[in-house]
This record gives sequence, C-alpha cells and structure tokens, in this order.
Amino acid sequence: MNGLGWRAAWRIARRDLHLGFRGLRLLFLCLFLGVATLAAIGSLTSAITQELRDRGRVILGGDVEIGMTQRQASLGDKQAFRQLGALSETIRMRAMAQRVGQGRGDAPPAILTELKGVDPAYPLYGALILRHGAYRPLDAGHIVIGEALAERLDIGRGAHLRYGDARFIVSDIIADEPDRLGEGFTLGPVAIVSMDGLRRTGLIQPGSLYAAKYRIRLDPRFDAATVRKDWEKARASEGWTFKDRDRAAPGANRFIERMGQFLALIGLAALVIAGIGVSNGVASYLAGKRGGIATFKVLGATAADIARIYRQQVGAVALLGIGAGLLAGAALPPLVVALAEDLLPVSPGFRLHPLPLLTSALYGLLIAFLFTFPPLARARTQPAAALFRGAVDSRSGLDRRSLAAMGGAGALLVALALGTARDPLFAAAVLGAVGAVLLLLLGIGIAVRWGARRLPRPKRPWLRLALANLHRPGAQTAALIVALGLALTLFVTLAGIETSLDAEIRQVVPKKAPQQIVLDIPAADQARFRAIALRQAPEAQLNIVPVLRGTITAYGGQRVADLERLPEGAWFLRGERGVTYSATLPEGSDLVAGRWWPKDYRGPPLVSLDAEAADTLGIGVGDRLTVSILGREIEARIASLRKVNWDTMGFNYVLVFSPVTLRSAPHSVAATITMDPRHDTAMTRALLAAFPGVSVIAVGDVVDQVGMILTQMSRAILVAASVAILAGIAVLVGAIAAARQSRSYDSVILKTLGATRMQLLGGQALEYGLLATLLALVALALGSIAAWFVIVQIFDFTWAPDWHVVLATLAGGALLTLGIGLAGALPLLSVRPARALRQV
Repeated sequence: MNGLGWRAAWRIARRDLHLGFRGLRLLFLCLFLGVATLAAIGSLTSAITQELRDRGRVILGGDVEIGMTQRQASLGDKQAFRQLGALSETIRMRAMAQRVGQGRGDAPPAILTELKGVDPAYPLYGALILRHGAYRPLDAGHIVIGEALAERLDIGRGAHLRYGDARFIVSDIIADEPDRLGEGFTLGPVAIVSMDGLRRTGLIQPGSLYAAKYRIRLDPRFDAATVRKDWEKARASEGWTFKDRDRAAPGANRFIERMGQFLALIGLAALVIAGIGVSNGVASYLAGKRGGIATFKVLGATAADIARIYRQQVGAVALLGIGAGLLAGAALPPLVVALAEDLLPVSPGFRLHPLPLLTSALYGLLIAFLFTFPPLARARTQPAAALFRGAVDSRSGLDRRSLAAMGGAGALLVALALGTARDPLFAAAVLGAVGAVLLLLLGIGIAVRWGARRLPRPKRPWLRLALANLHRPGAQTAALIVALGLALTLFVTLAGIETSLDAEIRQVVPKKAPQQIVLDIPAADQARFRAIALRQAPEAQLNIVPVLRGTITAYGGQRVADLERLPEGAWFLRGERGVTYSATLPEGSDLVAGRWWPKDYRGPPLVSLDAEAADTLGIGVGDRLTVSILGREIEARIASLRKVNWDTMGFNYVLVFSPVTLRSAPHSVAATITMDPRHDTAMTRALLAAFPGVSVIAVGDVVDQVGMILTQMSRAILVAASVAILAGIAVLVGAIAAARQSRSYDSVILKTLGATRMQLLGGQALEYGLLATLLALVALALGSIAAWFVIVQIFDFTWAPDWHVVLATLAGGALLTLGIGLAGALPLLSVRPARALRQV
C-alpha cells in the first residue's frame, strides 16, 4: 500500500479535528499566552524607543546639545556654536519658589522647583504650550510655571513668586514643556524665566550648582552625529556633555531597553515553561486517539502517514494559537499606553513593529516544534500492539532522528534568544537558570518515582494507593513534580521580589535618611548656617560637605573619550558627577583598601575611589585617575578605596579628594539635617530668610518618588511573571490531562471494589499533598535564589524579604495547586465503568 499524500492526510486530519479544538485547547492557550506576552513586550519597547528617536529634536531641544555645570561657555565658544546653526542657551538649577501673598491654609510657603532661564530663541524645536495663550519671550519680571507648582502653592495667573532676590509675576501656566524628557530626572516642578530674570535672582554665584545647555539647530550642511563626535574629541578634557538628536534621552532609552529585555526574558521563560504544558496536552490528546492510531496502523498506514495526519492537526492549532497571540500582542501596547500614559516617558501611537512580532512568532514555532515532537514521535514509532496496551504499558523512548530534530530546535531557540538580546551573557544566564531548574525538577521526579517503587508498602490502604500512583505504569510523576515545582517556585520568587522592593523603601531608607538636604550654601557662611540650624532644632545632627562637579576623563593610562564602549556598570563615566574633598573619612563610607591622608596633608593630589567603581574600571590603590573639574584636568593618585553605603540618602560620592587639591576652587557647600520632623517648616523658613539662594530638599519627597518608581517596576514584573505562573498552572493541567485515561481505569476498578467518591478524592489529595510537601523546600530554595538574583544582581538593591509573607505565599500556592489538581480529578469520579473498560 502506498503512503498517504499530504492532501489526503490533511483531509483525514481536518475531519478528525474538532471545531472547538477539543483535546488541543491547552496547546492553543499556552502558545497564545506566551506569544502574546512576548509580542506585547517587544512591541511596546520598540514603540517607545522609536518614538524617542522620532521626537529626538524636540526632546533634546535641538540637533546637538552641549552642556556644562557650574560655568557657562565663553564668548568664543558661543561664536563657534553659532557657526554651526541657530543657537539657544538655557540655564537650569534647583531653587526654592516662595509664595508672596496668601494661598490655601495647607499650601507650603516655599517648595523646591527646577528654575530654568531661557533666551529669546527658545525653543528651537517644538513649542512651549501654555494653558491660556501662545508663548512669547518673557521679560525680566514675568514667569511661567508648571501645573504642579501652581497646584501645590495654590496660585494662578497674576500671582507673585520670589526666587532669591527677585520677585516675579506669574503670566501663565505651562501645559507642555517640549524638552522636558531631555532634561532628565527632576526633584520638583518647573518654572521658566528669561535669562535676564534669572540674573535678577542672584542665585548664580561662584560655586553654585547649575547646568548651562547650548542647543544648536544645525545648518543642513552639517550632520548631527558627526558634529557631536568632533566636539567630544576636541573638548574631551573640558568635562562637557554632548548629545545629538539620536541620543536625546539616553537614560530613558537605557531604562526602557533594559526593562524590556528583562521582561522579554521572563516572557520567554514563561513560554518555555508553557511548552511543557503543550507537550502534556498533546500527549493527552494523542492518548485519547490511541485506538484510532492503532486502527490506522492495522489497516496499513505507515509511520509517515500517522506523522502527517497528527502533525497537521497539531500544527494547525499551533499556528492559530501563535497567530492569535501575535494579534493580541500587537493590539496590547496602545491599551497599555492609554492606561499608563503618565508613567511612560512618551506616548507612542499605534504602529506595527515587524521585528518583535517576527521574533515572537519564531519563538512560538520553535517551542511548538520542540515540545510537540516527543508525543508525536512516540505515536509515529510505536507499533499497534503497544498502542492497544498503552493504558498499562507505556513506552516513552525516542529514536535518534527525533532526538536530533529536537536538539536542532533547541539550539535554534537558544541562538535566537542570544542573537536578539541586548546583553547576551545576561540572556544566557536567565535561560541557563530556567533550564537548570527544569532539569533539577525532572531529576527529582525520576528520583521520587524510583524511591516510591522501592519503599516498603504501608499498611494504610490509601497511603499505599497514593505511593503506588507515583510509580505505576502510565504515572505522570515527573510531569506533576515539574508542574508543582514550577508553580510553587514562581510564587516564592514573586513574594521575595515584592517584599524586598517594599523593604527597600519602607524599612531601609526611612531609618537612615535625614529630614532635609540643603544645597548652595555659601562656603564662607558655614558657621552662620550651623548656628541658624541649631537654633531652630538644637538636637539636629548636621553633616556639611563641599560640593563640586567633575568628569572622569582618564583612568589606568587610557582616555575615556577613546573607549569604543564604556565598561558594563560604569555609570559614573557618563557626564559629570558630584565630587568633594575631606580631611577625614566621610560619613557613610568604610575604608576597605589603602590609607586615608593626614589632616594636614599638603602634597600632590590624592583621591579616594568607591571600591565598586574601582572594580568596574579594573584599577586600584596607586593607579592614576584624571578628573576634569571646572574645565581643568586634575591627575590624582588613588590613595584608598571605600565601600559607600548608598542607601543612607546622605552625601555619598564616588570621588573624594584631599582638601589641598580643591579647597581654592570656587564651590558651595551642602548639608544634611537629621532632626525631629516637626521642625521642617520652621527650619525651611529660617534658612530661606538667611540664605535666599539655598535649595531645601525634603528627603521624604525624594523617597516618595523613588517608591513610585519601584512600585511601577514591581507591577511590571508582577504582570510579566503572572504569565509564567499561568504557564506553570497550564503544565499542571496538562500533566493531569495526560494521566486521565489510566487514572479513569483505576477509578473504575476501585469503585467496582466498593470505593466511594470521597475515598477516591482523598487518595488523589494525599498523592498531591505528598508531592507538594516534598517540593515546598525545593521551591523555597529555588524561588529565593531567583528573587535574590533579580533584587541584588539586576536592580542592585538590598536582599530583605519578609519571610512570613514568603512562607504564607508558599502555603497559599501549595493549596491553590492542590485545588487545581483535585479539580482536574473530579471528572474521573463520574466515568462509567463500561465506557472506561472498553478503552483498555
């Protein structure tokens, strides 16, 4: 007999395939969930990054931006900028806005803001949109303010505000600031004045902390990237920062790409886990078709014919699941943008992004092939007699051709994951961890089955039956252990991440943080500042430090500008960072290498470096480090390494110089004040009255902002991990479905011998209970390791889980999975004996 062709095989497959995918719904659901998650995450990440690129000019405020802190460009530099195109200058600084007149009773008299001085050319791109009219260049006496500032001070048009020595009239409320995203992280609402108005405030003094930015709308003859690179190379020693329209918001880009990569890997892990459910679901489906497959073979159907028929059935449902997942993944990003518009850096419109959709489809196809191949291969290779005895004699071996095909699919899956990853090493670590967990659980399943077969038989019949169920022919012990282990591990992982993120803000920071941080205190007035602060709060603890800004331009004999790529984790090499000097070891630091300089040291420049930064750069005590401060390069020898306790919310610096190096440079000082919170308002009033130019930062507001960011991260992780939990549950459902036929036979025999439904259900509960108890400790260990990796290695936070919550979550997860297992066993109780016995 000649074999069936593909067309004839499809005709049989189509007639045999139920319209509602009966028996293959789990295959459809698993692939749909996994592909939809990957497609949605990839599409949303691509949409945001594409929007950032498309709006680069508006976000940056020009084609090229040149920035510097604590100083302004010289007339010669400005003239050189103008030769490239139209120039706009802005100066941005933190400053206290003081309400003049009455507002709400609970409105604060002064709050921290971002004060921005702009010239008449601002903005070069986009438009500053006001609530009540078109924007026109401001005169020296008027100001426009952000909506948040107007609400907090309970003021509107015509109100009066004081900044430093100057009073302004509010001319309008800002509805949209075009370059807001390009300005980076801010601690307060924005207020915009003219450059003349900014000078009237008297806030710009030698050593004041401010940023001057020069945006250029390039003449068409010039290329933005080329101009940026040329200026970076020519002014590498100046400590300037450079951006172009394609790098308008590098911080936002990096965060979105990294978070997207992390969430995509979680989605991929969920899809791999779901693949096990796919395999179990297809095995269950083919078990139900065992009689038909055996009949086909008895009638002369070849192994190739069987493969064609059922591969087309499974393939059709898999393609529908993948296609539905792609549609859902493409449609979800606009919904996410609409729900979380205020939380995203930009609000992209609807647009199809082919690359993430194609990648997600390839993942789905490879997973479908990899995990449906084993049950299909067994159906193809097993003889008819073995199929007829399948309920009591299950053969699970695979031929070499099948193993080779699965190995190739697995290799392609890993290659795709690593090839599309932003950080291949990180992606490899995640995939390796997922694979190791699956192999460990599979090994435990094999060991449990082996051990249950060799244990002495208990006297209690239901305990004896539960143990027998673990090793009898057709038992799905390994699959059940993988399913239960994955589900419980995911519950522990989520609980560990959630409680550690909560502890990062609610426990660590409030215990160590001061109440206020005061910036821009004149260096000559430290004694007067201390006297005023202690007069308001005699019990206050003050920490006063000098504040400058600097850029690391060279280390270990190499220039930073010559590096093709910054070392991983070298965030401190991106632009200017805070630097200080101190005669003694600063608060919040522990000396780990080298020696601190004497208090009366007068020699060549010395610097103390953060130990983690030194490890990242591969340098240590005795090496040379070059830092540009106020446009002057200072080469210093590393005298010591410090462990910096970053969670104190105090003054923590990567670089601390010997005093003789920087004492003569123009600078201000900053202070932290630890005191009773009841003194906050009085302290702010007293300091502003004595020092109109200082900025008072309420640490509680900073903690709230950080808490909001962590909450958003936690929610994103929770949503993505929920898919993994659903995948784990799908594995459990698939394992139950795969064992249904053999269990139905056992159920009928026991009912015939007099067993009641409750006794049958109790036996199942005892079996699942034994497995859940065994796996609880394994899941606790694996889930804790996974959560620790996310918290410590990815987000660099403190590992501080609430073990009571973790253990309660583990117990709740065990009860949930036990309930799902028992729910899957309920249909077995109503199986009629005649029907079950005819299928044996």
